[in-house]
Amino acid sequence: MTALDLSSPVAVVGTGTMGQGIAQVALVAGHPVRLYDAVPGRAREAAAAIGARLDRLVEKDRLTGADRDAARARLRPADSLAELADCSLVVEAVLERLDAKQELFRELEGIVGDDCLLATNTSSLSVTAVGGTLRAPGRFVGLHFFNPAPLMPLVEVVSGFATDVTSATRAYETARAWGKTPVACADTPGFIVNRIARPFYAEAFAVLESQGADPATIDAVLRESGGFRMGAFELTDLIGQDVNESVTHSVWRSFFQDVRFTPSLAQRRLVESGRLGRKSGHGWYDYGEGAERPEPHTAEQERPPAYVVAEGDLGPAGELLALIREAGIPVREEDEDNGTRLVLPGGGQLVLADGQTSVEFHDVVYFDLALDYRRATRIALSASKDTAPQTLAEATGLFQALGKKVSVIGDVPGMIVARTVARIVDLAHDAVAKGVATEEDIDTAMRLGVNYPLGPFEWNHRLGRTWAYGLLDDLHLRDPSGRYAPSLALYRHTYATDKREGTP
Repeated sequence: MTALDLSSPVAVVGTGTMGQGIAQVALVAGHPVRLYDAVPGRAREAAAAIGARLDRLVEKDRLTGADRDAARARLRPADSLAELADCSLVVEAVLERLDAKQELFRELEGIVGDDCLLATNTSSLSVTAVGGTLRAPGRFVGLHFFNPAPLMPLVEVVSGFATDVTSATRAYETARAWGKTPVACADTPGFIVNRIARPFYAEAFAVLESQGADPATIDAVLRESGGFRMGAFELTDLIGQDVNESVTHSVWRSFFQDVRFTPSLAQRRLVESGRLGRKSGHGWYDYGEGAERPEPHTAEQERPPAYVVAEGDLGPAGELLALIREAGIPVREEDEDNGTRLVLPGGGQLVLADGQTSVEFHDVVYFDLALDYRRATRIALSASKDTAPQTLAEATGLFQALGKKVSVIGDVPGMIVARTVARIVDLAHDAVAKGVATEEDIDTAMRLGVNYPLGPFEWNHRLGRTWAYGLLDDLHLRDPSGRYAPSLALYRHTYATDKREGTP
């Protein structure tokens, strides 16, 4: 099944920001496009707005004047749904209400031809439920674009329970012909991106709620150590706290209140207070005129240790040994069967975050995971009240000698980046095991949909196939609520790997 022919008219119902964006994508690809909105006059306003955006593309040399004129000639506002009768694809982008969407598609089914593909752009509702009242639900599919649709490359092509393979394939190929990167997805709460991205927000909020660190520090660690483009607090301020919380609640409810997707009470209070982010002028941060952005916690300068003793290879943090040597600090290496730590001159230990807490051990400082320890500009350290001041000072001085800023947070098991990445990896494995999508499509979706530096499976491969399971298992022992319990899929993945390597 191939993509729709460019001569085939495409209709977009709903002319808000997303509807206009989808219409522009189809229009620039070369289709005749019809715009319809239930509010009189809105379709014409939307057509004018799209025309203005085409003008700006010409000004930026991204579109020729001739192509703009041709696109404008193909764009037509519709005064009634009946004017969509000859369309080969109708994409809906109306308000997120199941009854409204169902009513719209029932009406469309009586207007368009039997071979017309019907698609919803819903981000939070079940595609199966939206198309469930149709006489022919096999031609119904989800086409989830990301905002802004003309710029964001990802499209999730969602097959409902009754969607025909031919319909899903035609939708997939059409999205690709439009210059997008489609990924195939089963109809599951949150689809790919909004399902697997939940821990990025949830774990940052959990660290805040446990008073482990403030928003500015957590955001800085996620950016400067984790390699994420934005931190969780600044990103939700950009999205809108009400929008982000609504998606979280939708996924949580749809999974029958699964504890892994539990919403944040801190975010609930923020929404209740009307602090919705940039659009309201205040969210986690103040965006009012003259407001100063809070600075992340950064430790005072400390003297580097005279030497360190490396017990084991440090696992995912192994590249630190080369960096320490390059900084002129001697490294003494000792082989230890179970050793994955640095011993400092004062006798204290420096250990990569593993899901345990500093208070459990004698004189241990944890350091957080980094996407790339050489390029990271900030490292988080975690210590308990019982940690020797000398140990924390030596650990701080060590990373400062490597050119890193240091943020000291509370005794948080799994710290910030490590627990976030481990949970994302776990949800990704769970999604594959349940037939939601392939590993390749999940990695693509998370890189393109939310700009993650690596896809979950790419990250898991870099960290080692047993790393995420080990960290989550330790976290689960310390928080037996089920939030951090590794999925059966991750357990099987880890056990099978160990078995192949000869571990009983």
